[in-house]
Amino acid sequence: MLPMPLRFFRRIRVLPGVTLNVSKRGVSTSVGVRGAHVTVGNGRVRETVGIPGTGVSYTTSQPLHQAHQEAAGTAQVPSAPKRRRIWPWVVLALLFGPGLLVGIIAKLTGG
Repeated sequence: MLPMPLRFFRRIRVLPGVTLNVSKRGVSTSVGVRGAHVTVGNGRVRETVGIPGTGVSYTTSQPLHQAHQEAAGTAQVPSAPKRRRIWPWVVLALLFGPGLLVGIIAKLTGG
């Protein structure tokens, strides 16, 4: 069967920070804020962090069952430990942390 050149994608905002993504290939749900979100769908969990407006982002993806096991603390111990990169999270925390903190404080104080 030949691939169809027709593309379809629709993003539906369910709640602030929660979207339902519908495409030809399936349905997924994204949770997060601009610059950082988690998407669950098509049997995978994808974590994405980026610098808004620049096109620069970092994404990790893993099977849904593995992410569920890790969250529950029942994941099997791999023979060779997988190194997780923490530097993208540190960079984003340094870039956005102070601004987010000021924004949250301003909202809470009504300023």
